[in-house]
Amino acid sequence: MTRVTIFDYGAGNLHSLAKSLSADGVSLCVRTDPLAALDTDVLVLPGVGNFAQAAERLAPARGAMRDAIRRGLPTLGVCLGMQLLFEASTEGAGSGLGVLAGRVTRVVAARVPHIGWNSIEEPCDPLFRAAPLGRAYFANGFACRPKSDASVIAWTAHERDRFPAAVRAGRAVGVQFHPEKSSAAGVAFVRAFLAEAAP
Repeated sequence: MTRVTIFDYGAGNLHSLAKSLSADGVSLCVRTDPLAALDTDVLVLPGVGNFAQAAERLAPARGAMRDAIRRGLPTLGVCLGMQLLFEASTEGAGSGLGVLAGRVTRVVAARVPHIGWNSIEEPCDPLFRAAPLGRAYFANGFACRPKSDASVIAWTAHERDRFPAAVRAGRAVGVQFHPEKSSAAGVAFVRAFLAEAAP
């Protein structure tokens, strides 16, 4: 069995994400203690909430979580979870994990937040070959701005603002979109990640 843990920062309904992660061979649990969440085979940082609130909740284990991810703990960050892989955000106070260099800033567009289906551009990771996602569902007012594009494995654009749709740092993958809300292809993406992450 692959032990999959969702770290719950207390900011939203995790039901649809948990459902997409539930599969044969998966033992799923939800933890509110960031240190306890690291006792797992796969860590999931969910995609609902405010950066400052989430950063405060992970603060007691920030260093331990960052080190575990850098050592190779398979991690899936969804929306806000992806943003937490970076250093900081203009959305609010607090530090991210700093697994990836860069900041999170407000989407530059007339219509913010960016909500709805949008294209996935230039996918260049095996996960996208296993689960081709031409479009995905987004719900974000902020976007990641990495210092290097080397970590970007897919892009998207909202109005004139182009930003990463997905990033990778070793065995950690962050997606700005919500795969659990992106129909069958989105769930296939999650399952492809779990297959890659299986011990």
